[in-house]
Amino acid sequence: MKNFDLFEAMEPSGRERVPLGEAAFVLRGFALPYVDALQPALAALLEAAPFRHMVTPGGFRMSVALSNCGRLGWTSDRRGYRYTGIDPDSGRPWPAMPDVFMSLAREAAAEAGFAAFTPDACLMNRYLPGTRLSLHQDRNERDMGAPIVSVSLGIAAMFQFGGPERTDKTQRVPLFHGDVAVWGGPDRLRYHGILPLKEAHHPLLGAQRINITFRKAG
Repeated sequence: MKNFDLFEAMEPSGRERVPLGEAAFVLRGFALPYVDALQPALAALLEAAPFRHMVTPGGFRMSVALSNCGRLGWTSDRRGYRYTGIDPDSGRPWPAMPDVFMSLAREAAAEAGFAAFTPDACLMNRYLPGTRLSLHQDRNERDMGAPIVSVSLGIAAMFQFGGPERTDKTQRVPLFHGDVAVWGGPDRLRYHGILPLKEAHHPLLGAQRINITFRKAG
């Protein structure tokens, strides 16, 4: 699999399905038709449950800010990583997942070969220039048969997609505004991450990247 240089790669103008593995793909531009509806829905969610920087079990403040919507939300503190139905900041349930979020998640999953995907958790991350997400597996979910559906909005990022071991060689694939990465099946527990974001500006979202990740957690 070819590695891409973020500085050389041009943002795609149309849809393309880039294979990353047997059951892993980047769907170029798949979310673009949804953007006009995603933006106000996202703003409403963040008004109800604002972005915050959580603490890792080791006591480190996460550089990537996050929030959640849906029946379950991913949280982290000194007690560990887990899903909860209650926003620890507000003491209230996480806001409901908007219809446009659910439609996008289901249709992207189906496009990648995962029919009947119904997420119950949606993690929203905000990356600023210089922030990154180290290699990790998504393994806090109970349903490992369901895929991960990850939507990129805003400035571009370099996605790392590795193997079942942290030390496995990684592919590097740029993710642009509107791209959707989907992985599941034999690729479900591959390590993945985001390299530090470069300084950039997006006409709609400014100097930030918003990542919306759908999972079947319960």
